[in-house]
Amino acid sequence: MTPDMVIEIGRQALVVTALLSAPLLLSALVVGLLVGMFQAATQIQDMTLSFIPKLIVLVIALGLTGHWMLGLLIDYTRNLFLMIPGIAA
Repeated sequence: MTPDMVIEIGRQALVVTALLSAPLLLSALVVGLLVGMFQAATQIQDMTLSFIPKLIVLVIALGLTGHWMLGLLIDYTRNLFLMIPGIAA
């Protein structure tokens, strides 16, 4: 196993991690900004007002993108398993 292979596997892992986390993080960011703007405009400072909408949007985002995320993870894992004979040689 060469250092180039290790770097490539690590790079692929980082790309997959970024792709898997992006839908959930971006949806939570958007909802957090909207709720924060609403709280600033109305001066309502209730913690559950920011937590509950984020939780609901995260569940919806996971439901909508879960199939794609699982497929991406399965493809990455399959590629890792297929690389094992080349690594051992």
